[in-house]
Amino acid sequence: MGRTFRGLVIAIALFAAGAAGFAIWLAMPATPPKAPELGSLRGSVEQGRYLATIANCVSCHTGEDGTPYAGGHAFHTDFGIIYSTNITSDPEAGIGGWSFEQFYDAMRFGLRDDGAHLYPAFPYTAFTKLSDDDIASLFLFLREVAPSAAKAPENELAFPFNQRALMKAWNVLFLDTNRDMYAADSSSPVDRGRYVVDALGHCSACHTPRNLFGAERQDLALSGGAIIDEVMPGKYRRWSSVNLTPAKTGLGPWSKTDLMQYLKTGENGKAIVHGPMNEVVMNSTRFLSDRDLDAVASYLQSLPARERRSGRRPDPDDLKRDEVAYTVHCGSCHLPTGIGDVGLGISLAGNAVVQAPDPASLINVILYAPHLAPPPFVLERTRMKPFGKRLPASEIARITSYLRASFGNDAGEVSVEQVNAQR
Repeated sequence: MGRTFRGLVIAIALFAAGAAGFAIWLAMPATPPKAPELGSLRGSVEQGRYLATIANCVSCHTGEDGTPYAGGHAFHTDFGIIYSTNITSDPEAGIGGWSFEQFYDAMRFGLRDDGAHLYPAFPYTAFTKLSDDDIASLFLFLREVAPSAAKAPENELAFPFNQRALMKAWNVLFLDTNRDMYAADSSSPVDRGRYVVDALGHCSACHTPRNLFGAERQDLALSGGAIIDEVMPGKYRRWSSVNLTPAKTGLGPWSKTDLMQYLKTGENGKAIVHGPMNEVVMNSTRFLSDRDLDAVASYLQSLPARERRSGRRPDPDDLKRDEVAYTVHCGSCHLPTGIGDVGLGISLAGNAVVQAPDPASLINVILYAPHLAPPPFVLERTRMKPFGKRLPASEIARITSYLRASFGNDAGEVSVEQVNAQR
């Protein structure tokens, strides 16, 4: 679907959504429920520092100049470009002049200090499930962040997506503020993990597919989504995120130890951190407490397996032909069996990236090579080279299709058009 046509469809759908939500809008209270008094909550700067780290606030709120929390990070979306805001303690450019009530309303209801609606690129749809105590801790920590006078660029959104008032209808339809399932202080590892993954870590923002309105599809929660991010400096393309459920095409082959090792170190016997996940591991998950690391792994393993079909399977005769291309270009590191080697290529068998519903990330790895995390991450393996300039799109499509249907993998074939879309 072309971007112009898709934009038109989305615009019409948003108009329809606005009309559908109008009656509910009229019935809504004029102002959100009042925030509790800050002094009545158990908040602390140190707890807020930990929470901000696990929520990975610094990655999204740090721009190209590298000033932590000063905003300016560009989010490329189907609706245009949205820039993150300055959340330092600067009273003018940042949130240093905000009251706790204003901060609470932003986290819980997606409202700016002036009452205008925030866009859900800021994941208030997840943060709304945080406990009042944790919101207080985050507020206290951010008040201690060194001020910066940096101002984020204006968003680059086309009409009607630049109309923040539409977000009220969107929130009526898609913002769920019910916190009954989320207990920050639960002694149950699964319940604590649900809180860290769904609320604090907002993992669904990337790992859940979205509908035409840009809202997460709860029926397919954590089964794999897509974002737009860099494949090389200044070049943005689609990235697919893996299925985090225990599905065969997701994290089903991973043990609890595998999960914990990957989140803590960025590497296990089945995967190596790369691409958009670099910042998640290096700035966030490697700092999880032992309790929370165990809780996250416990929760992910408790999820119902959600398998996603991903297109037609390659013809068996084509696979025989494509095996030759795989052997020539990939087999020396990943081995003819696809199981890889500890000092060479990662295993492709049962690989969640290889089997993702959307093959975009796999194609990116082949075209541009894996973008590995910076130090202190160290990889003691042979580095893969990019094939984007070595092989035509037709051959990359054949190799990718072969990977997705071999070594026990079960995913659809890849077209030349899909490869060219990532170039």
